Amino acid sequence: MPYQITIQPSGHIVHADDDETILAAALREGYMLPYGCRNGACGTCKGKLVSGEIDYGEYQSGALSDADIDAGMALFCVARPLGDISIECREVGAAKDIQIKTLPCRVHKLEQLGHDVMALHLKLPANERLQFLAGQYIDILLKDGKRRSFSLANAPHNDAYLQLHVRHIPGGEFSEHIFTRMKEKDILRFEGPLGSFFLREDSGKPIIFMAGGTGFAPVKAMLEHAFHHHVEREMVLYWGARQLRDLYMPQLPGQWQQEYPNFTFIPVLSEPALEDAWPGRTGLVADAILQDFPDLSGYQVYACGAPGMVDAAHKTFLLHGLPEDEFFADAFLYQSTPGK
Repeated sequence: MPYQITIQPSGHIVHADDDETILAAALREGYMLPYGCRNGACGTCKGKLVSGEIDYGEYQSGALSDADIDAGMALFCVARPLGDISIECREVGAAKDIQIKTLPCRVHKLEQLGHDVMALHLKLPANERLQFLAGQYIDILLKDGKRRSFSLANAPHNDAYLQLHVRHIPGGEFSEHIFTRMKEKDILRFEGPLGSFFLREDSGKPIIFMAGGTGFAPVKAMLEHAFHHHVEREMVLYWGARQLRDLYMPQLPGQWQQEYPNFTFIPVLSEPALEDAWPGRTGLVADAILQDFPDLSGYQVYACGAPGMVDAAHKTFLLHGLPEDEFFADAFLYQSTPGK
């Protein structure tokens, strides 16, 4: 029988399944509590048990002392309710509420997604987890002090590995390294999560996602987060690329369109090759959006891709009624030593 967990001071109520931790139950029902390691080692999820009884679970004494327990504290990542309980803790409402960390990670897998896109699957140390909002990014810290920014392509609920989508930029120092020399088990360091490009969940407006190239990565994270939490808002993704081969994993949004009636996928090619025999939309992705939605006054737009695309879309969308505060964007800067 599920137990009721009341979170104070918000008054939010969640229900924990049998043998489910307090943190897992809250995250499953869409309430973000602070956490770090998820195995009782860091103390980030520490909060107060106001009433009821719990199984404290397995934890390290450095994270939860006897004095903490005497004061009514518990680690919600490992504690399980033994009945209806009430707890007191801070809830994460925005990026500013999440701790930015510098962490090592290991390259778990290199996966070629397309002719010029590689997925990096990164494994954190056993006692660490990265709390982030869908759409945020991390900075890979290079040995020469430089940084390379990459959006997280996985949703927060699927955080066993961090997934990055890296486009091969000829002459780009770091992307050349990834495509030619990087190996599984290599060690990297990063800082994150960073950025304010994340899904605003306090709105009921329909959403238009506009992605260019690997701008699909953070959009993928947002959509998987929305599907996981049964978001019922209408959502449409316009994914722009030059040729068909540049849509490096179109089967995934195609599958989503089959599974979720509130989601539509519209790929747009700017310069399809003859061999593509492309029957779909062509031209600029922003133009395709405006053809379908000439009045944007009732929508939210999330745009991610090259700065020129994002800036032009922003200006044009405002002229078509989109409220200034309903446009959210992340522009990928490609340089000779490229970023995202």
